[in-house]
Amino acid sequence: MSFDYEKIRSTFVLECPENFNFAFDVMSKRAEEVDKIALISIDNNGDHLKDITYKELDNFSSKFANALLGLGVSKNDNILVVLPRIPEWYFSLFGCAKMGAVAMPGTNLLTQNDIEYRINVSGAKAAIVTEAHAKFIENIKDKCPTLENLIIVKGEKPGWHSFEALCLDSSDYIDRTMVQETASSDPMLIYFTSGSTAMPKMVERDHAYAFSHIITKSFWQDLKAADIHWTLTDTGWAKAAWGLLYPQLLAGCSIVLFDGEGFDLETHLKIIERYKVTTFCAPPTIYRLMAQADLSKVDFSSIRHCFGAGEPLNPEAMRVWKNATGCDIYDGYGQTETINIVANFPGMEIRPGSMGKPCPGLTVDIIDDAGNILGDDEIGHIGVKITQPYPPGLFNGYYRDDEKTKEVFKNGWYYTGDTATRDCDGYIWFVGRSDDVISSSGYRISPFEVESALVEHEAVAESAVIAKPDTLRGEIVKACIVLAEGYEPSDELVINIQDFVKRHSAPYKYPREVEFFKTLPKTISGKIRRVELRENLNKT
Repeated sequence: MSFDYEKIRSTFVLECPENFNFAFDVMSKRAEEVDKIALISIDNNGDHLKDITYKELDNFSSKFANALLGLGVSKNDNILVVLPRIPEWYFSLFGCAKMGAVAMPGTNLLTQNDIEYRINVSGAKAAIVTEAHAKFIENIKDKCPTLENLIIVKGEKPGWHSFEALCLDSSDYIDRTMVQETASSDPMLIYFTSGSTAMPKMVERDHAYAFSHIITKSFWQDLKAADIHWTLTDTGWAKAAWGLLYPQLLAGCSIVLFDGEGFDLETHLKIIERYKVTTFCAPPTIYRLMAQADLSKVDFSSIRHCFGAGEPLNPEAMRVWKNATGCDIYDGYGQTETINIVANFPGMEIRPGSMGKPCPGLTVDIIDDAGNILGDDEIGHIGVKITQPYPPGLFNGYYRDDEKTKEVFKNGWYYTGDTATRDCDGYIWFVGRSDDVISSSGYRISPFEVESALVEHEAVAESAVIAKPDTLRGEIVKACIVLAEGYEPSDELVINIQDFVKRHSAPYKYPREVEFFKTLPKTISGKIRRVELRENLNKT
């Protein structure tokens, strides 16, 4: 795709129909129009399990919608959904959407305490889980007074409804006349997003949110109906809505659904080759790991477009990937609270390390604490301007948390909690979370800038940069490093790495302290958890 960015920015308008319901208006319609594969289900070894067509996806979600109605579930009831990457995850979410319930996806890493908190804080009426989490719910159900229906997928338990039996006994037909009408502004999903100092916040997403992913699909992801798409993500995160749900089904493409645990390089490369993946999205960590492997023997001929999100990607990994696949990696940015709001788009110059430019349909800029737009190259908050009509895909506030909502909506902007700079050509450069920026001797230092220099060093496989309190300088730069194969920690190597950063970045940015790690803490989606490194620092 190639387009005139400024022209589209000035003319693009996205208006969601008043009574839009993604499950009916996109998925059911797609099932009527085409006979093609929606989901390519793959096991942990990368072997093919089964295909699910759009028609089957529509039918099974209708069965589950009817099953929920039969259980007495009502419109706007909250339902916890903790399932791995299996077709039943789709049946559950779209079944809820059709009859008006609100699905609350949760990661498979949730503990018993996590589940209890989510059920009680949301007042969930039902839970849909596999055997792995059913045992947790058994232990806490007596402490969850709102929980009325327990549904187990691929299993049987006394006191539980079998997902498969419910679907078997239910009709595969449902239409809008059989359920309460859903407006595009009605709730559809609730995601839990964690902070570093508080319990997870609830982010409510309405039906218009799914429609707004037209922007994600059309510009950053550039998806076509013929694509076979694969995004590496857990079903519990909003990244799954971006990479496994709405943009892909809006485009009508086929989705690789890999039910695997962890990251095995050989398996992942085999999947790209065997299933002829055409569009691919992975967190920067995965691209970096792949860039360290011998990619010359992998057939990447099917791949036409690659993109990444979660944190900025360093130029070296981008170079290695392009040499192997012929594809650039298009960075993009957004949050659980938004759709894709900043991105590199096909046909636009990529500036390695930059998130790109604001997406059409949204006003995104770098602002100060008072909501003033900052000058070029000044570090400030990434803000989304509250416009009329309301910015597409932007949430309206945290569920049942007015205080937190007021903290992020102010001065006519939504404050993302992330910081960045904007260059003279409008490209936005990520700096870090608002509490990630390092202030040392009067300098404000971006962790990513230092990390980008570090990973250019041949001995550095991965790095994370954090601030360490210092009586003289306020804070100093500390580098947490995983060494590449064949290297061992030493004082000489520390000095060598420090000198390398001084030469490849501004000297004041070099890490005054270096610590070597075997692994760095990460989220399931591959983001390095700097907050955990900082917390451990405070304990020592």
